[in-house]
Amino acid sequence: MLATEVRKAANVWSSISEILFIPHTEREYQALTVLLDNLIDKVGEDEIHPLASLMDVIGVLIEKYEDDHVPELSGERHIANTTTHK
Repeated sequence: MLATEVRKAANVWSSISEILFIPHTEREYQALTVLLDNLIDKVGEDEIHPLASLMDVIGVLIEKYEDDHVPELSGERHIANTTTHK
């Protein structure tokens, strides 16, 4: 069964890999954010929409990039530190 799933994925990967990838650059990150915005417009709050899980996966990829590459605002860190030290 797993071999069948791998074959199915191999058959479509070349077209899917153009939109589903781990972003390593700002340009790739921006491309994913545009794609996510378009998916949000299409899917909305419909959790059973066929593209809802793709929206979730792209959201996770964007979040990971932001965690690794976008520094926190210094004001937010200051507020967090003040709150935890009270």
